Amino acid sequence: MPGLCPLARPDRNCLAPHARRLSPAQIVSPQIFHGSGTVWPSVTITNLINQPEICANSGRHLSAGRTERDTHHVQSPASGGNLQIKSLMVKPIFILNGPNLNMLGKREPEIYGHQTLGDLEKMCAGRAKDLGHTIDFRQSNTEGELIGWIQEAREAAAGIIINAAGLTHTSIALLDALQAAERPVIEVHLSNIFRRETYRHHSYISLGANGVICGLGAKGYELALE
Repeated sequence: MPGLCPLARPDRNCLAPHARRLSPAQIVSPQIFHGSGTVWPSVTITNLINQPEICANSGRHLSAGRTERDTHHVQSPASGGNLQIKSLMVKPIFILNGPNLNMLGKREPEIYGHQTLGDLEKMCAGRAKDLGHTIDFRQSNTEGELIGWIQEAREAAAGIIINAAGLTHTSIALLDALQAAERPVIEVHLSNIFRRETYRHHSYISLGANGVICGLGAKGYELALE
């Protein structure tokens, strides 16, 4: 039926002469376009930030990367029916670093390596780009700030990579925050904590993590992204 696919690209076999691509701004705030005389009693339209291409009449969805879906329901003034629009936005992976990791490259390089925290961030950003992800890289020496970021990740992040450093072995509060965030979590340590002091062998964080990578140095961050 002509006019049934106004959000698709004209080269996608759509009959609507006014079919066009949406800008990112339009995707973040979905708009409804009605062709002359078109009636939409109920239709699902999926918009993608990276590739806003969709054929509503064929139901073909083109996805790109990992996304989180927010669904909005509005009434179609043409028919009084329910028009469901799903706005997909690619969310970053939070990479959270705990106390003293700002001293990387200076503090015990024989254990933690010679790379700085800035070097780690650049490496992670490059690998994330290769994988089609984005990152939000942060470091804090304060337990409360880390907890706040984990709480923020519940709505703002696709997942969490965390090196809680010394708080790994002491912080039940960080564990509680990770479990409440309900995001995929990978715990990372530059050194092999099981070949170090006995008090480092126990991790509270592990109870809230989907996986643990330790002892592989900076490479562990790249593997966590994968």
